Amino acid sequence: MSDQFFLIKLSYIVLSRGGNVDRQKPSAGLAQKVQHVAGKGCLSPPPWGHHQLWCPTPARRRRRRRRPPPLPRGAAITLSERTCTAVLTSHPLSRDIHIESLSLTFHGHDLLLDTDLELNYGRRYGLLGLNGCGKSCLLKAIGCRELPIPPHMDIYHLTHEIEASDMSALQAVISCDEQRLQLEKEAEIFGRSTLDRVYERLEAIDASTAEKRAAEILFGLGFNKHMQAKKTRDFSGGWRMRIALARALFMNPTILLLDEPTNHLDLEACVWLEETLKKFDRILVVISHSQDFLNGVCTNIIHMQNRKLKLYTGNYDQYVQTRAELEENQMKQYRWEQDQIASMKEYIARFGHGSAKLARQAQSKEKTLAKMERGGLTEKVVRDKVLTFRFTDVGTLPPPVLQFVEVTFGYTPDNLIYKNLDFGVDLDSRVALVGPNGAGKSTLLKLMTGDLIPLDGMVRRHNHLRIAQFHQHLAEKLDLDMSALQYMMKEYPGNEEERMRAAIGKFGLSGKAQVMPMRNLSDGQRSRVIFAWLAWREPHMLLLDEPTNHLDIETIDSLAEALNEWDGGLVLVSHDFRLINQVAQEIWVCEKQAVTRWEGDIMEFKEHLRSKAGVDD
Repeated sequence: MSDQFFLIKLSYIVLSRGGNVDRQKPSAGLAQKVQHVAGKGCLSPPPWGHHQLWCPTPARRRRRRRRPPPLPRGAAITLSERTCTAVLTSHPLSRDIHIESLSLTFHGHDLLLDTDLELNYGRRYGLLGLNGCGKSCLLKAIGCRELPIPPHMDIYHLTHEIEASDMSALQAVISCDEQRLQLEKEAEIFGRSTLDRVYERLEAIDASTAEKRAAEILFGLGFNKHMQAKKTRDFSGGWRMRIALARALFMNPTILLLDEPTNHLDLEACVWLEETLKKFDRILVVISHSQDFLNGVCTNIIHMQNRKLKLYTGNYDQYVQTRAELEENQMKQYRWEQDQIASMKEYIARFGHGSAKLARQAQSKEKTLAKMERGGLTEKVVRDKVLTFRFTDVGTLPPPVLQFVEVTFGYTPDNLIYKNLDFGVDLDSRVALVGPNGAGKSTLLKLMTGDLIPLDGMVRRHNHLRIAQFHQHLAEKLDLDMSALQYMMKEYPGNEEERMRAAIGKFGLSGKAQVMPMRNLSDGQRSRVIFAWLAWREPHMLLLDEPTNHLDIETIDSLAEALNEWDGGLVLVSHDFRLINQVAQEIWVCEKQAVTRWEGDIMEFKEHLRSKAGVDD
């Protein structure tokens, strides 16, 4: 093909003017704004015209240099933290996106190097990779159009919870429907002369059902009618994140980007979201640590490894099988080539200076070897680094270790969460607590630790019982200016540095990651610091409240293996069906002021939730 394509380098200069931020492209003399919806997603409008995205030129590349526009007086200039180069090879009017020569740098560190990205309309992609490899950074680059995305394709990247305001949850979702609101405003202003045209366009975007659709989405995510009318400022951050997710689904963008969308959901909402997203018929890219969720939603998997993106067809289980087969074949080819190379080199070394006949044969083999090397040799398979978690065994305690006796609790006497609870937890207990958000799962854990006191009844704990609790807000207590090593030395003074290094290393954090400021660590790496902090206390019992948030799949598997090898008691709250299936021996359902045992495993409970929601395969 004689045509070549312009290389679009998207390095931004950020101009701060009184709190407003403009991103400019000085290399092209263009300016663009990356607008952030208050929802808070990243809704990116078209940044430039078609001709600047896909531009075939004669074989000899024409370059036109333009002087950057003058900077405003007093403007503060900082370089963008991300630098991205890419070539769009699909047609700018196509609904499919094919990008080649993609490189992505973050703070000078290469995350992707000369790789390809393919996003086809109607496909749902799961983005996989180890913690810290740059999955979220890639999603941000797509969401903020730092990649050459055709301008006719709108993008919504869910990044933050909805803004706290006096607006109701339902209004917050509907208010993002800017096109519908603008059309209704036109009808009011221009009257009958434009009514026919306005109604025609409203019908095209299904505006008459907007409120109904928004209410259905909110209901699926756990909002009853009363909650839908509640002001957003009266919700916690987790619930406002659900509203933001509802807004993203309601907008139905051409490209939807979701980073761990199940993190703030209970199991019932996870089931609903899975069923909803598997019907999404545009382009979806989702990062998730839940294998079960990826199996239900994804049609393709993008694996991010060694600064490359590799595309697989099928869901997560199919990806695992296909990848294993490809890597096995690759290793066979690699070993064969290495054996051939070793054999030829040995022959050349032995007979290269022998008789004329042997020397000619040696020269022939030398040419064959050079030809193989020029043609490109098969690379050795690089396996994902396997993390090994380890909790210290601390021996046994005679039962009863933790006992609830006629426990009644509510934050106010007239609004009880639990009534007359009677049960016990021992060191051989492996319990998963399930139930809708607000049923009191986290409250039950706080009653176990003594952070909350019953209104009536008694919680009895063994005198020597040590309990450690992991919850979603521990990461907020980390001093991000400190390193993981400094934090552990501060929390547990008097210990040698090497012992602290070893303690952190048990949870897959080693080398430079131990001594760099924790603000430079990924969320998953910070979670490992918290696990190291908890494990140092050598607990008899672990209470884990959503421990998988921000962990990658490999790390979750390591956590499950460590928990199964550990001899202490476990009470787990999680939206990850697979983790529960791996470690829990009992399922306790928290609802209607009671805790009852589910007769069956967690996958049977999932089917119960599906039937309860009226969802069929």
